[in-house]
Amino acid sequence: MPSGPGPAAAPALRQLGPEPTARLLTPAQAADALEEALRAGLDPEGCPRRSALAVPGGELLLMPAASGGYAGVKIAGVAPGNPARGLPRITGSYLLLDGPTLIPLALLDGAALTALRTPAVSALALRHLAPPGPAGRLVLFGSGPQAYGHLDAVCAERPPAETVVVARDAGRAGELASYARERGLPARTGTPADVAGADLVVCCTTARAPLFDGRLVAPGALVIAVGSHEPDARETDTALVRRAAVYVESRAAALREAGDLLIPEAEGAIGAGHISGTLSDLVRGRIARAGRPSRPQLFKSVGMAWEDLVVAVALFRAAGANSAT
Repeated sequence: MPSGPGPAAAPALRQLGPEPTARLLTPAQAADALEEALRAGLDPEGCPRRSALAVPGGELLLMPAASGGYAGVKIAGVAPGNPARGLPRITGSYLLLDGPTLIPLALLDGAALTALRTPAVSALALRHLAPPGPAGRLVLFGSGPQAYGHLDAVCAERPPAETVVVARDAGRAGELASYARERGLPARTGTPADVAGADLVVCCTTARAPLFDGRLVAPGALVIAVGSHEPDARETDTALVRRAAVYVESRAAALREAGDLLIPEAEGAIGAGHISGTLSDLVRGRIARAGRPSRPQLFKSVGMAWEDLVVAVALFRAAGANSAT
């Protein structure tokens, strides 16, 4: 008897390491992909929560998501002891799947994906929250890969008139300031007190306690905090959160993971309703904004699986387009 057709051959698994990831998509292009996904109706509130497992070297994170024609999962390691070994603090891989069949399509470097998507999320927030008028002083806390990525992302959206780098390691802070100057930006190292004259403050550190006095932040300034995703860790203080209009990626995720908001709430300084809006609200025009705000703006990001998926799909498509030319 003739046999039926055999199973169709699965497509070859595309592998994208750190160099292709950095080359294929800029933070601004990744921000465009995130904005398009939100405008198309993706709802971050329905994104699965992050799973975390304590392991001897640090923490193992599992972040699955599905949307449209794709699904994916990031397995990320956070190893605080790695930098002393000359290894990256963030490790891992991202597996991108075809949505209807769940056939694996691509394997991406997880650290490189995170280093791209986090600045892209911040760039999208900056696009919708930055006050009108020329960009002034940027105060950038941190000196690791996220700090470099955020400097690039900010420059793509609104090049600052001055960049001030604040970091625990003076040598690394100086290196980042030199990198900014190589890009044609006036830059120097500074102290937390420099936030008093800042139009934009970006926090991308491993700090677990506030980095600066929130009373110093000027009305209308924008603070972006991306460094923590744990209820007991924060980069901003209660004084800033109490004063600020607060925006997040997702209310549900922020109220699970954002210590920047949960600690002031536990202190009784704010309530759960203190959040002014979400990234989706901003992108889809559900919040009317006009003129320079009368109080600081705070965008608190915890990093979400839907963002990884959207940027991974954009990278996969860009890789396909490049190979076809």
